[in-house]
Amino acid sequence: MGKKLQAVQEKIEKGKEYSLEDAIKLVKGSTYTKFDETVDLAVNLGVDPRKSEQMVRGTVVLPHGIGKKVRVLVFAKGEKEKEAQDAGADYVGAEDLVEKITKGWLDFDKSVATPDVMGLVGKLGKILGPRGLMPNPKLGTVTFDIAKTVKEIKAGKVEYRTEKAGIVHIPIGKASFETEKLIENARTVINSVIKAKPATSKGKYLKKMSISSTMGPGLAIDIATLGKGV
Repeated sequence: MGKKLQAVQEKIEKGKEYSLEDAIKLVKGSTYTKFDETVDLAVNLGVDPRKSEQMVRGTVVLPHGIGKKVRVLVFAKGEKEKEAQDAGADYVGAEDLVEKITKGWLDFDKSVATPDVMGLVGKLGKILGPRGLMPNPKLGTVTFDIAKTVKEIKAGKVEYRTEKAGIVHIPIGKASFETEKLIENARTVINSVIKAKPATSKGKYLKKMSISSTMGPGLAIDIATLGKGV
């Protein structure tokens, strides 16, 4: 594995900033594992995440998905329970799911809830919150529009938020994706992050940007080459 990683490193020029297209082509050509690696975009933003008004968070539907089957759990009752099932949710319920999760079951990737059951779901805050699995009205996962939300998540809707250092990490697909699909996903993500710019953010907003695969090195992207409107 050491030799393979060394061969990958030799393809990359130290200190060079690449265009988005060239960076994606290099990432695709630099994978060396037996599994299909995820391609991740990291954006360093000119914000102070310690200030709540400068926290950048949002959701974006990738035009070509993320290449992964997303298991969606829905907390709902009555008609909304059936709506969730018809939309393709993997698990649907209320008290039964809360009890199951309380006992340690967490075999799902995203959760959605209707507002009327949040009193029940709130009991799971300490379990789901730290894992990023708690339904959240700001991210559109506490809603009565269950069918649309479930379908969007299944199609490739991803969430993002700034970490302590002011960096946003977002998956944009798999290394096996065609270059053009990864580029389109990346541009969709970048546009979403730009639109989420806080009004109180001063100075340069997009400070640095890099792209990498799960096991590969990060490649710096020349932000100036992205053009207006990305």
